[in-house]
Amino acid sequence: MLVVRAALAAAAVLLAACAASGRPPPIATGFEDYRRDTIDMLQARRHFQATDKAAELAWNAPREWLPATACDGATPATTPTPDKGILLIHGLGDSPWSFHDVARQLAGQGFLVRTVLLPGHGTRPQDLLDVTLEDWQRVVREQADALRRDVAQVYLGGFSTGANLALDYAYAHPEVAGLVLFSPAFQSSSRYDWLTPLIGWFRPWLLEPDGRRPMQNAVRYMTVPTNAFAQFWRSSREARQRLAERPYDKPVFMAVAQHDSVLDTAYLLSAFQQRFTHPVSRLVWYGARPAGLADGGRVLVRSDALAQRRISRFSHMGLMFSPANPLYGERGSLRICWNGQDEVALRACERGEPVWYSDWGYREPGKVHARLTFNPYFEWQGEVLADVLNRRPGSLPQARHDGPVAGPRARTQAGYCADARHRL
Repeated sequence: MLVVRAALAAAAVLLAACAASGRPPPIATGFEDYRRDTIDMLQARRHFQATDKAAELAWNAPREWLPATACDGATPATTPTPDKGILLIHGLGDSPWSFHDVARQLAGQGFLVRTVLLPGHGTRPQDLLDVTLEDWQRVVREQADALRRDVAQVYLGGFSTGANLALDYAYAHPEVAGLVLFSPAFQSSSRYDWLTPLIGWFRPWLLEPDGRRPMQNAVRYMTVPTNAFAQFWRSSREARQRLAERPYDKPVFMAVAQHDSVLDTAYLLSAFQQRFTHPVSRLVWYGARPAGLADGGRVLVRSDALAQRRISRFSHMGLMFSPANPLYGERGSLRICWNGQDEVALRACERGEPVWYSDWGYREPGKVHARLTFNPYFEWQGEVLADVLNRRPGSLPQARHDGPVAGPRARTQAGYCADARHRL
């Protein structure tokens, strides 16, 4: 019984950091059909959070970005028919909005970019009560296969649970050219996550909805059922099994925050060094330089304590968002105050008082911490990403600590390509 209680408590922390059920609709084979069917489902089932329903629908729907014509000089102008594409997969409780900024960067690098909405997401948390890992894998398989019919080179990218799904597909399909992984959830920080498949049948919610704790915001769930954690755990177990099979020898870009409250980051560092063997692969590590680090310059270190930006620590979810993001940026409209603070700090944050930023649960005397939902190094990170995907080892930076928040090859604001055409 003590173990079960510990599992509930540990998973509740994971819940806070990650955040009548309908079965997922049949998957259409082409992206346009899939996108249209998903939008119809969202219109019918979504519990809207704001008055602008059209905008909220667009934020949660699958999207496609057509290649830009070298808007920032990073790549040559693309041909009318793209030769490379990337499918981006969000994490547990999230939505395609997770890749709003990264997708624009990739479009500026000549990629045809597509995002998916995993079954059970984008509507209401209750829709995750009976979803399965196989439902998520089916969407990834169908849309990765559709992308393969449209471009010659296919890459996959994912955030958190989405990174697990991307890795699983890439191991099964050697034609995948490489991976882009943000906060990959190969191993959680909880010792009891393996219990979630066992307790879901009698404890459908680790934290019962109480009307006080937020259930969702405009682009993500803040609370999810036990079953969702169980499927997350299954995806992480499959990812570890894949990594144990053999090294992955294609280019990999990976970004991790050392103080991620959700993940075992020591495991992730080791997995990158031992299993992602391509010489141009890079791990961007936000935190202190790991002791004894020696990996031929493949691990790039940047501090995650930036007092000038009122940042105490980087978070699980913040790596993919530009400071200029309209929802999650420094002046964005969505501030996540539910961040493991005490009641006084929570209320101060909700009143709009000045805050510091951190991962879930971090506290310092005299400071109110909201969740960090943007990345001050976003521009520099995009340059590293571009060099990995273009396999330019000579241009890749070597391991170093700290450095400027803005990269030396400054581009358009927040990596946004003015002529990156985006289809809703």
